[in-house]
This record gives sequence, structure tokens and C-alpha cells, in this order.
Amino acid sequence: MPHQQHLDRLTSIDASFLHREGDNSHMHIGGVLVFEGPPPAFEDYLEHVRGRLQLIPRYRQKLATPPLQTGRPLWVDDPSFNLEYHVRQTALPAPGSEEQLLLLTARIASQPLDRTKPLWENWMVEGLEPREKGGPERFALIFKTHHSVVDGVSGVDLATILLDLKEKPDRSSQELEAWRPASVPGPADLVLAGLRDALGTGTALAGRAVGAALNPVRTAGALQAAVQGLGELAWAALNPAPETPLNVQIGPHRRFAVVRQQLEDYKEIKDAFGGTVNDVVLTVVSGALARWLRSRGVRTEGLEMRALVPVSVRSEDQRNSMGNRLTVMRGPLPVYIEDPITRLGVVRQAMDGLKESKQAVGASTLAAVNELAPPAILAQASRLQFSTRLFNLLVTNIPGPQFPLYVLGRRLEDMFPLAFLPENHALAVAIMSYDGGLDYGLLGDFDALPDIDLIAQGIDDALAELLAQARGGERGSDSRKKAVAAPGGGGNAAGNGVGESGSGNGRAPASIVPSGSRRSSNGPAATMRAKRSQRRRSSESDDQKS
Repeated sequence: MPHQQHLDRLTSIDASFLHREGDNSHMHIGGVLVFEGPPPAFEDYLEHVRGRLQLIPRYRQKLATPPLQTGRPLWVDDPSFNLEYHVRQTALPAPGSEEQLLLLTARIASQPLDRTKPLWENWMVEGLEPREKGGPERFALIFKTHHSVVDGVSGVDLATILLDLKEKPDRSSQELEAWRPASVPGPADLVLAGLRDALGTGTALAGRAVGAALNPVRTAGALQAAVQGLGELAWAALNPAPETPLNVQIGPHRRFAVVRQQLEDYKEIKDAFGGTVNDVVLTVVSGALARWLRSRGVRTEGLEMRALVPVSVRSEDQRNSMGNRLTVMRGPLPVYIEDPITRLGVVRQAMDGLKESKQAVGASTLAAVNELAPPAILAQASRLQFSTRLFNLLVTNIPGPQFPLYVLGRRLEDMFPLAFLPENHALAVAIMSYDGGLDYGLLGDFDALPDIDLIAQGIDDALAELLAQARGGERGSDSRKKAVAAPGGGGNAAGNGVGESGSGNGRAPASIVPSGSRRSSNGPAATMRAKRSQRRRSSESDDQKS
């Protein structure tokens, strides 16, 4: 595992998460891990954490800013590091329901991390009631780490190193060495360290320039891809995301809801209709949001929301390193399409197009340029990247291990991820697969999303719709595949309706919101239909003349 050095300078992406943070937009991420079995003694858990911290020195380091903000912050050893400050113990009051656990998680997520200390917290929560009456005891671990420390997709964090592959792991024969922090750097040390790192970045860029000169054919292709990518990013910026009830001013307080599902259900749907698990995830989220929007009285005809989808660009040799190796794509959420299979086809087609596009290359190019940018310019670039104009909500799907994990002999039961809310974004959806399960964590603004549970229920209902179709609902297998190969567009799709949830027997129960089966005579969809009709009549007239 690469060593995390004292006086390492933050990358431009890591530093951007510091710049994005505000009083109401906290930039920490984490998760809620639920374990089966009685909680361990707190002293035993503390020793367990202490014994693993040597694997991630960054968790004993804090931020230090060069004088007059002459460069990006650096990581320095914290001479007053106190493990008992970061690892905390609490208990739920009786009855210890999951609802109480989620309320506690929301309150913890509502509090910013102290930037004068290492940027993480870990809570051991006792008193969680059994999942079923008479079942085994349970407890939870809540993790909270600043996004500048780890990207949450494929990096290493505290939860990663605390979990074991075996119920009774082999004891290490190595004795734990006492940790000794490096000496506290002075202002001159911070300036020199920043200059040294900047010089290293410049040298690396110069080396890449020499390599590019020696291979002009490959360089020309890479340059063309970068230019195309920057152009696509500029075009996306000129085509803003629509205004929705999710894009409002947010406060500091949060709500947290979870959904338990099975990964095999998503694989069954993708095998029946094509696409990827991530395509099915975006389709399910679109269905849930459509139902929620209609419950708010928002018309969805012609409305396509946009999700910010983080994509890891971490190479194999960087897989166990700290920091962020991320770029982003802006994926479609076609809430205007009622038929779930047509909706999946549109998502699949759009995501395939994004993968073939150069958006990710353009974002990576901007990140590389930002490595040389001064803090003031980097702060402006960070605000632009997370502008409300570009996307409506964050949707991140994190692939996890498909085998059981343990902490001090207790089996991990659920792993609910916890994302973050940028300014003017009231919802973030994070998904984590683990040991055959697929767990959703929905983080919402407390004031803007009092009905966040409706979105959680909509996720269950949207998945049930797709499963009913995949298992031989209203369409045969040939017509299902045809619908995906040639999806309908616009807002003209007719089907089961996102206001209805599929049941296992292929029959949908009553909708909880009014059905939008009739076409509206006005609104965006009506305008689109009128234009298409006018173009068609004009084309037919030209054909007759010729």
C-alpha cells in the first residue's frame, strides 16, 4: 500500500472538496454498517481500530495551509491525535428501531467535521433491536470521512481496513509500533513542501510532453479526444438541467432513508432487457423520482432530469491509495417515460452514448490543468463543476465485495452508503452492493424533503415493475427485447405508469398518484409533438412535389 507522507500536498480534486464545502453543504461521505451479534466491548473495538490505523497514516494527519494561501493545503501529522475523540460510543434508546438509527445517522451527517483535526469520525451504536422478533442482537458502525481524504468509490477508508474476510482472522505476528508524529512544520516548511510538490507536478507534465513528442500519432489522437471532451463539457454546460423541487436552497440538517434490495434482481432485469446493472439502477431511480414528482403536483411530460454520476479513473496500481481519482458524467433520468421497459431502453442508449463520448476525457483534462491552478481559480472551478445548472442530483453506484465480511467476529449484514449534498441540491442517492445485496442510502435536506420515504418506497415499486416484466408480465420476451432495441422517445410512451408498482403476479395495484395516461394539450411534451407533426407534414409535402 503506497505510503501517505507527512507534508503531502492535496491534489486539485481533493482540494476542490474543501472549496465546495459551505455552512449548509458538508463534504463528508460515509456509511452505516449493521452487524449481526452482540456489540464488542468498546475497549476491544478501540484496540482493533488502533491496530489498523498504521495501514492508513492519513487518518492521523490534519490539514495545514501555506502562508497567505500561496498553494493548496498539505497533510501533516497531528501531534495531539487522540483516537478516543474520533471513535465514539453511543446507544439507541428503547426500543432501538432502525428508524432511530437512521435519525441518529442524519444528525451525525448534519454536523461538519472539525478542520483542525484529522477529518473523520466513527461511531459505535449499541442497542439496535433484532431484525426479527427473537432474532440475534445487532449493532451498527457509522463512518464519516471528508471527501478530500477518500473518493468513496474505489479508494481505501477506515471501514475497508477494519473488516476481515474471516470470522476469526489470523492474528498478526508483528508487534504494533508506537506511532510518533513528525515535527510540526513551520511556515517556511509548508511553502517549501508546496513548491516541491508543484515542481514534481511540472516535471511530470514535462515528461509527458517529451513522451508525446516521441509518439506524435498517439499524441494527436489523445489531443483530439481531449478537445472533443472539452467541447462536450462546454455543450453540457450550455444545456442546463431542468428546474425541479430538488434544486432549492438547502440547510445544514439532513434526513436519511434506506432501501434493501437484491443484486440478483438487477441482474435478472439486465439479462432480460440488456444493458448493465448501473442502467437498471438509473431506471429504477427515474421511476421513483417520477412518482415523487407527481405526488408533489409536478407534471413530468417532456421532463428529463440529469444525474451526476461519479466514475472512478483509479488505475490498478492506485487501487489501495488515498485521495480522489474521480471524474463525472451527467446521466439522464427520463422521468417523462411511464413504461418502465422503454425507460430502461432510453437510459441504456444514453449511457452507451456517454461511454463512447469524450465527457470523461474532458473532465480528466480539466483535472490535470487544475493541478497547476492557484487556489482562487481552483475554488471557482470547483463551484462551476457542482453548479445547479448542470445536474439535479447525485447518483453514485459503488460495487462492493460479494462475500461476507466481519469485524471482531461479528458478521456484516448491511452496508448503507452515505453521500453528500452540494449547494442547492436536496437529494443524493448512493448505492452499495455487498454479498448479494444492493443497499440504497438516500440523503436529503431536512426541510426540502420531508417526504423522502416516498422516494424510498418508489425505488421498491419501480424495481417491482421491472421484475414483473422480466418474469413474463404483460409482454413476451421477443417484444421486451424489441422495446429496448428501439425505445420510444419524447414523452409518448404508454405503459404501466410510474404511479403503479408491479407485484410479483404481474398485476399492478392502485396508483398512489393520479395516472398521466392522457396526453396533455399543452406543456413541453405537447410542444414537442406539434413540432414533430409539423416537420412530418412538411416532409410529406416535399416528397409529393418531387
